[in-house]
Amino acid sequence: MSAQPQKKKKISLIVAGLVVIGIAAFIYSQNHQNKPTTANNGNASANTSSSEPVTSAEAITVAYQTGIDPTKVAQADGEYEAATGAKINWKKFDSGADVIAAVASGDVPLGNIGSSPFAAATSQGLPIEVFYISGILGDSEALVTKPSINNPQALIGKKIAVPYVSTTHYSLLSALKHWNIDSKQVNIINLRPPEITAAWQRGDIDGAYVWEPALGKLKETGKVLVSSDQVGKWGAPTYDLWIVRKDFAAKHPDFLTQFAKVTGKQVVRYQQDPKAYANNADNIKKIAALTGSKPEEVPLLLSGNQYPNLAEQAKLLDGSFAQDVKNTALFLKQQGKVDAVKDSYAEFVTSKFVKAAQE
Repeated sequence: MSAQPQKKKKISLIVAGLVVIGIAAFIYSQNHQNKPTTANNGNASANTSSSEPVTSAEAITVAYQTGIDPTKVAQADGEYEAATGAKINWKKFDSGADVIAAVASGDVPLGNIGSSPFAAATSQGLPIEVFYISGILGDSEALVTKPSINNPQALIGKKIAVPYVSTTHYSLLSALKHWNIDSKQVNIINLRPPEITAAWQRGDIDGAYVWEPALGKLKETGKVLVSSDQVGKWGAPTYDLWIVRKDFAAKHPDFLTQFAKVTGKQVVRYQQDPKAYANNADNIKKIAALTGSKPEEVPLLLSGNQYPNLAEQAKLLDGSFAQDVKNTALFLKQQGKVDAVKDSYAEFVTSKFVKAAQE
């Protein structure tokens, strides 16, 4: 037998260990600073006495992923830079786990991740908070299998790839639970989206639960067994989120307010006429360029998620969202993916910036 699987498993464990070490180091540094941190009360003002303006000469690294959403148009048009007055270094990542590692290391203060890696990181105490829900996930994430897998029971004994501790990992485990299939009966392997595409093309895997652009490539020859829209209806909703380090939020509340405002405006443009927005050639070109998706697939993928506007953001962030994060963490603990679950995740959620963005 080849030693390659063992090697990949060892690399995955090393990466996971480095993430934990990075989180621990960041928590230690935060707990030993004499700087005020952001209050987590959604009714608090977004401006604090420690507020520091971001200068045009100061570069802010923002992590983004390849998920499909309207804000990619604002990103392509430079609207965030124009509103904040900052130079933004947009850095693409392949998974939420990679973003969390960068945030924990201190290299990235602001990033886009899914609710599953967010639940895992905050369960370990990483001092971050979600300030904007960029999407309630639906058909943009799905489990695609070989055509010969005609029903869930046919997954037993098959090799299914997924990025570990991602929203799709959580959705896959939730779907298996719904189908009364023990996850140990399925050979679930940890691969990043680019690796999933390559493994699928080689015939090394029987399926994968993933997002764009890998999702589109698998759908060319595979079939969708279930999407996150259906899994959410089964009681396991997943989200895409904008998160920020608490120390950065305390220093730069104005930056985050403007960031939320730009995001909210772009969502309103989409909501005014989703069909026209999704079929606008300029919008399609910009979204496809940033995500690597096929232009012809962008309109359908855009319609696959829900994008809350600023008013809806506040209701979600102050409402059931923290409990949804806890539910995700509880499930991850049952699966052995996190060691402990907090009593509440409200301290990692803030609505102050979306509220300030409406003023």
